[in-house]
Amino acid sequence: MDFVEKRLTQRAKRGDREAFAELIEIYKDKIFQLAYRMVGNREDAEDIAQETFLRVYANLHAYDESYKFSTWIYRIATNLCIDRGRKKRPDFSLDEEVEPGQGMDWYSRLSSSEKGPEDKVVTQELQETVQDALSQLAPKYRSIMILRYIEDLSLQEISDIVKLPVTTIKTRIHRGREALRSKLRFM
Repeated sequence: MDFVEKRLTQRAKRGDREAFAELIEIYKDKIFQLAYRMVGNREDAEDIAQETFLRVYANLHAYDESYKFSTWIYRIATNLCIDRGRKKRPDFSLDEEVEPGQGMDWYSRLSSSEKGPEDKVVTQELQETVQDALSQLAPKYRSIMILRYIEDLSLQEISDIVKLPVTTIKTRIHRGREALRSKLRFM
């Protein structure tokens, strides 16, 4: 895969749009999943994924081929997620009326969910519980936990992405697991 990515990035650097489209195809789901796990919102995750690819395209000339492309793109996405988390987003209530005087609240606009098999429901609830607990972690732990356990990256790859020593990554993984364990006990 590294050879294929290297060839695609070289071609994309020379202006080959098809090569860049192939890079997008390889990474679009991975970047979206990373963003979704970090921000916990589908629309924001889609925006971040799109912004990641825009930044990759705009800065492809600056990409240093001595590093893995995956490290570079994950770093861009992770930084965008952290930046998004720092920005204050307006809060709204589902009880708030959609349009004043209409008598409709946001609950009435939500689509109904179909009941599936019991295993599917249990799995979904577990995923939501873990996602909720992840979203409550400090960003420095959340990003490390997602990159390690969801994206299944090595300690060295994570180190390259977040520009921290491997020992610091190990410490944050340990502390992140402890914090996650603590949060899951109370959920």
